[in-house]
Amino acid sequence: MSLALPTTRWRRWGACAGAALLTGVLTLIALDLHFPPPIKRGQVVSFVAEDREGRPLRAFPVENGRWRLAADLERIDPDFIDALLLIEDQRFYDHWGVDPLAVLRASGQAIQRGRIVSGASTITMQTARLLEPRPRDLGSKIIEAFRAIQLERRLSKDEILALYLTHTPYGGNLQGVRAASWAWFGREPDTLTPDQIALLIALPQSPEVRRPDLRPAYAEASRAAILTRLADAGWISAARADDAATEALPRQRNAFPADAWHAAEAVRRRAGDAPFARSTLDMRLQAEAERIVEQIASAGGSGVQASALVIEIETRAVRALVGSAGRNRAGGWLDLTAAPRSPGSTLKPLVYGLAFEDGIAAPETLIEDLPARFANYRPENFDRSFRGEVTIADALQHSLNVPAVRVLDEVGAARFASVLDHAGARPQIPGALEGASGLAVALGGLGLSAQDLGVIYAALGDSGRARPLAFLQNDATTIDGAPRRLLSAESADDIVDVLYGSPAPPGRMPAHLSQSAPDIAYKTGTSYGFRDAWAAGISGGYAVVVWTGRPDGAPRAGVTGRSAALPALFDLVDAIARTDPHFNPRRPARQTAQTPSALDRFARDGEPPVILFPPEDAELWAEHEGRGFVLSARGEGALSWYADGEPVTRDAGGSPVFTPSGPGFYELAVVDEAGRTTRSNVQVRMPDAAS
Repeated sequence: MSLALPTTRWRRWGACAGAALLTGVLTLIALDLHFPPPIKRGQVVSFVAEDREGRPLRAFPVENGRWRLAADLERIDPDFIDALLLIEDQRFYDHWGVDPLAVLRASGQAIQRGRIVSGASTITMQTARLLEPRPRDLGSKIIEAFRAIQLERRLSKDEILALYLTHTPYGGNLQGVRAASWAWFGREPDTLTPDQIALLIALPQSPEVRRPDLRPAYAEASRAAILTRLADAGWISAARADDAATEALPRQRNAFPADAWHAAEAVRRRAGDAPFARSTLDMRLQAEAERIVEQIASAGGSGVQASALVIEIETRAVRALVGSAGRNRAGGWLDLTAAPRSPGSTLKPLVYGLAFEDGIAAPETLIEDLPARFANYRPENFDRSFRGEVTIADALQHSLNVPAVRVLDEVGAARFASVLDHAGARPQIPGALEGASGLAVALGGLGLSAQDLGVIYAALGDSGRARPLAFLQNDATTIDGAPRRLLSAESADDIVDVLYGSPAPPGRMPAHLSQSAPDIAYKTGTSYGFRDAWAAGISGGYAVVVWTGRPDGAPRAGVTGRSAALPALFDLVDAIARTDPHFNPRRPARQTAQTPSALDRFARDGEPPVILFPPEDAELWAEHEGRGFVLSARGEGALSWYADGEPVTRDAGGSPVFTPSGPGFYELAVVDEAGRTTRSNVQVRMPDAAS
């Protein structure tokens, strides 16, 4: 009996202890499940846009303007990691969030000396405090220990260390070792000197007191103390530590990367939640493009802006994007490559390309450049003159308006717009496209952005295959899906061949006369009222688009795409040649087919007669009553003339003679044998009615 009683008690006590332990474990598990650590809070970091080779272009701050760049252990100097663990948490890779040995050591030192000599917080516990700041007291320490264990259950050691190095405070609005390295050393922390390593370890221990720009003496002393501890631990020799302690401190912060302002914003939008993204941009070409764009805007005067886009055709990679000539100029904060503007004549190549596609025209087809009227729409050439009969190639190279409208009238404005939309451009068209009013789209009567034009011209340079532009490196290296067809390969290549023959701008040697001059297939555009000046072209596997104008849409009298934008396009092609060793400036050799005889003349059997005299809205001066005017027209077969619906008489030679009954307005009409009619409204003036 005396032996059984103690055994029973021990069993009861063991059962109670086991139950208590089980209850405690279950409680901790319940707390862990119901109150998980705020890991997602630690994932809010500054986005960094990189160029195609991984060089940082622009960093974006997070809330309240803080700079918090995500730490990547593979891109941080391993010597810094070793020194950090030696100072902050030597057993980091051995403990499970809380280091019992460090707790015992700190407790013993506190008891022995009557004050706290060293802390027992591990890097994991410090990370918990950074994610969830609390007052520095015993209760907070207990919560931090619990949170540290939670973090260890969910994350690897390297993930915890990266989280710590992302959120460590470095004074002011700096968080994390990468932000500190950029601010104090102007670069990534991939290679650091001993003095820099010591400063980056010392600063988080008292970030505001030890800031080198505000309190250099404290920063220098704390850096020296860290170097001494590293030397005592054998990480560095005493002599080298002494030398490092004498190195000059950084006395002011460096600016964070802020290049490619608008392009980096476009990259960030496409990168999702990633902390960084490698873009398709080339830093060297981007810098050249920014310089060129700033030059053309400055040459235009106050209030003038410019933008440019350079696309590698094979991958559709955007190699340079300059959204404006500077944020210090009006409209400079806007990405003007994404702003819809009137493209002027830059879409004429597509108009003619569709005619080639339909088999109704070819580059050598003859077409009339003469006054024409399409219902209530009467286009005029830019110089208000007409050249008679020209080839379509000449009409495109010299940007004649009337032939382009004639061709679009046959192709169809609605179809033209749908082809643009199908290719991935996003045309903004005011009103409907039915009737003659829709023909204005041939001359820029719609809205397109530089990026939309980039899609079109890259497609022309890729034998008519249209694809979206690529801003991220992964998108450029893996183009998925079938391309959309803008034009057939033959039609697109024919158009590009014609554009290669466009006259070189003043001061530029034509490519066929100089081995150093690049071949450029280009088209310029000037919108109505001189509001937008454009140049878009193809050369050596690249498509380039340049725009300049006022961001508020105000006109600039006399400023054209040829005078303002085209020189910049040629400068950008030169910049491509300097930055891309594989750039081939010569046009590809191509065998061109002979124009079929059926296409010798455009719409030769269906054209209405053309009035040569008097043109629309002409003023006719009659010196006296009974003064007659000989009428002239070109058309098929016999032509009949009418004035205000009455037949016009002919003279002895058979020429129609219009004899007005007095001053006033008259409608003249000429009708061919097929009944096709062309009209011209004129005003007759006489001396006694001149007033």
